[in-house]
Order: sequence, then structure tokens, then C-alpha cells
Amino acid sequence: MDQVFSGKKRNFESLYESYLTDMTKTAPEIHELRKRLEEQVRRKMKTPNDFIFLSGVVWDRTHETLSPTTLKRLWGYIDGADQTRASTLDILSRALGFQDWEGFLREIGQDNGSDAILSPHLYAKQLSIGDKVYVSWKPNRRCTFRYLGETRFTVEKAENSKLKEGDSFSTSLFILGEPLYLNNLIQGNNPPVAFVVGNKDGLCELKVVTE
Repeated sequence: MDQVFSGKKRNFESLYESYLTDMTKTAPEIHELRKRLEEQVRRKMKTPNDFIFLSGVVWDRTHETLSPTTLKRLWGYIDGADQTRASTLDILSRALGFQDWEGFLREIGQDNGSDAILSPHLYAKQLSIGDKVYVSWKPNRRCTFRYLGETRFTVEKAENSKLKEGDSFSTSLFILGEPLYLNNLIQGNNPPVAFVVGNKDGLCELKVVTE
């Protein structure tokens, strides 16, 4: 039996309280922040020059500094800590015209602004060890991941993908229709790297497979 997870609306108070202590860069609210920034600057963050450009835009709008490296970590372009500094989120929120990160959360917590974070999604913390997650993305990529606990997964099956059986990685959140950001991807004896699945069009399918 397959179970597809759908997002649930959360009020602002519980949302903000959780992100005071658990601001993971794969959280849907942070994804929304990245999306709005890309829309405002009319540029997808896909190359080093894109992050240099965005760093300049942030400075022009706020007179506060965020390095391209910090932005690359937040977008998952390079590997880094899973958690994001509140000060970074404050600056980026101000670049969007909000007073701070709390103000941004209040905006997306309103009834008329919360659709973007209500896409079907799945938190790793909803899973039990041994659970399997099936995903697919364009043009013909398919993978099944087995949950190891502590946001860690291993690749059980892979079709037409750079991911291979036996690879392992960390991620805390899957969102249907959005890219999947993998942290500390380990492939054989290679050093851990960051990796993005479905960078162009996001995940086409997302479901928990129970046997």
C-alpha cells in the first residue's frame, strides 16, 4: 500500500516557535524564502555568478553583507550545516521588504499566503526506521530510499539516476514539485557532497511504500 503525504496548515505561533530552534535549510518556509528571492531578482540560483549577483542585490537593498558562500549553502549548492542562522534569514527577509524573519513567517502564515507551503510534503521525522520512500523526477529518474533514522537514508533502488544502490545521504524534508536537497551524500569511498535531485522541475512523485 502506498501513502502520499499532504501538507497541513500550521498557525504562525507554532510555526515560528519551531523555527527558533529548528531552522533547517530544507524547511518549506525557507524554500518559500528562496523562491521569492529568485522571483524578485528574476534569476535562478544555479551558478557561482548567480550567488555573487544575489549577494550584491542583498547589499544594495539592506546594506548588510551575506557572502556568496553563505547563500550557496542555503540553496544546497555546496555542502554545509543543515541548520541556517537566524541572522541570515533576517537579512534575506529584509531584502524582500520584511522587517525580519518573524515578519516573513507572519506573512506566509496568513490564509491568503500559505498555499506555497501546503504542497504535499513529507518530513523525515514522520518516518519509522525501515520505511521506504519512492520518488521520481524528469525525464525518467526513479529511486526508492530506505530510512535509517536521524534524517539519514540509503538508496535501495535507482533507475536512470546518478544515485546508485548503497549510496547514503541526509535530508529532513521532501516536497512534491520541488527539488530534493541531499546533504552529506556518500557514494563509495568518495568524500561527502551536497546533491540536488530534480533541480529543474522538482519531484514528480512522492510516496511512502509499505509492504
